[in-house]
Amino acid sequence: MINIKKVIAEKINASVDFLSLEEIEAMIEIPQDSAMGDYAFPCFKLAKQLHKAPPMIAADLAAALNDNLFEKVENVNAYVNMFINKEAFSKLSLEEVAKAKDSYGNTDIGHGEKVIVEYSSPNIAKPFHIGHIRSTVIGNSINKIYTALGYDVVRINHLGDYGTQFGKMIVAFRKWGNEEDVKREPIKTLLSYYVKFHEEAEKDPSLEDEARATFTKLEHGEEAETKLWQWFREESLNEFNRVYNMLGISFDSYAGESFYSDKMPAVLDELKAKGLLKESQGAQIVDLEEYGFGPALVTKSDGSSLYITRDLAAAIYRKKTYDFAKCIYVVASQQNLHFQQWFKILELMGYDWSKDCVHIPFGLVSMEEGTMSTRNGRVIFLEDVLNKAVEKTREIVLEKNVNTENVDETAAMVGIGAVMFNELANSRIKDYVFKWDKVLNFDGETGPYVQYTHARAASVLRKAGFDEAVLSPDAIEKLDFSYLSSDSAYELIKLIYRFPDAIIKAGAEYEPSIVTRHIIDVAQAFNKFYHDEQIIVDNENEKNVKLLLTWAAKQTIKNGLALLGIKAPEKM
Repeated sequence: MINIKKVIAEKINASVDFLSLEEIEAMIEIPQDSAMGDYAFPCFKLAKQLHKAPPMIAADLAAALNDNLFEKVENVNAYVNMFINKEAFSKLSLEEVAKAKDSYGNTDIGHGEKVIVEYSSPNIAKPFHIGHIRSTVIGNSINKIYTALGYDVVRINHLGDYGTQFGKMIVAFRKWGNEEDVKREPIKTLLSYYVKFHEEAEKDPSLEDEARATFTKLEHGEEAETKLWQWFREESLNEFNRVYNMLGISFDSYAGESFYSDKMPAVLDELKAKGLLKESQGAQIVDLEEYGFGPALVTKSDGSSLYITRDLAAAIYRKKTYDFAKCIYVVASQQNLHFQQWFKILELMGYDWSKDCVHIPFGLVSMEEGTMSTRNGRVIFLEDVLNKAVEKTREIVLEKNVNTENVDETAAMVGIGAVMFNELANSRIKDYVFKWDKVLNFDGETGPYVQYTHARAASVLRKAGFDEAVLSPDAIEKLDFSYLSSDSAYELIKLIYRFPDAIIKAGAEYEPSIVTRHIIDVAQAFNKFYHDEQIIVDNENEKNVKLLLTWAAKQTIKNGLALLGIKAPEKM
């Protein structure tokens, strides 16, 4: 990517050679008031070395920066204010997009370092409901953002396939279930058993003891329990994968909690050897009171494991297997204390890489229909939400007579994209209510609006008979960028130029909404350019450079949507 700050730093370095390029670049500012320039350089730091007053240094430096990159350079007190030459900036920016195409915005910040992103992680034999969409979609976008930043990303779906709930499920199946019903409709049937168990346990608490005993048998590898558990797991994965296919999401590993069951004894031995384990009412704990995290329960009084035991084993296994630079966990904010506890335990075990484990919390999503509860059977299946989005979008496509050769394909692309975009348009930490009218709005700051803008740009290019030969360096060299000097064109170009910075910021803050917000801005800026100016004109020089800008806007939107896991339709 072209870094204008770096280009400016190189020019300043010719006069200020006692500072490194990195130091100069770090000093360059972007004024809040555009009347003070596009970039500014403060000269206070140079006074001691040059034995001059900062305003005099600024005046000398302003005079030395005589370059066609700048439209104007002036000093105001101790600052050098630089106004970028619009033509030079436009050319630099657009030829960069033309050179990179689908990889525009990508950098090599990660240098191929290994990063693990754990996301989605639904519970086996339970509904894949609307509440799971946040971890699934946010995690998928973080994976794509880190890949764009040059990291080698390992995508892990840490399935919830272990724990006392499986004792409950097995007991319920044996008492009230049958194989034919499960095969016909696995998750909804297993959910009905789970709900039935809790209803009956209210009347007969001994069922809870039976469930715990059954899970203990599963932990010890008893054949009958293990066979049922594996069947529940396979049937659940088949249903989950149908949803993942709709979302276009895949994983490198489905190693869930059960994968670490044989690795937990070594962790418990290590905790004991390092003097971290204490007995409390028959259970084993790590006392974290002095750190403000309370006691962390590691094993129950019956000896069965807990989430924290399995998470410790998983982290140690992943470090040994992948030697990660960073292990990112995309898990709801209700689990904050859990992560604080086990990250602290890793640190107390002497693992300095515990600082490389990062919890990315997010808020809750609720439906207008009300709150959800798996125990009570009040859930909204994610697959149903996605199908409804496609169905509603199909109605809108037909009603609006949208320009498409394949209504069903467009409805799926836009409907599912709308749901995903809605998740990623919000700051991940905020709770929010899912509203159909907002999600499927073609005019607001939504997925359909951004996708429609991409299709509009594609339509302009088709109508003009755009030839990608215009993207070659020789062809760009011949273009007259003075035709892109209007405010609407220049604002669009600046947003296109800043796209790689938006990706870097999104990665640093683990916040896909930064990318979402940026492509909304690009889409709005393109639509303003489209309305303010005639793009397909008789003057070939003017037309070609405006088509280049149209293509660059389209490419930037496409690349941004791809980072969100969303497709960009050519017709809509």
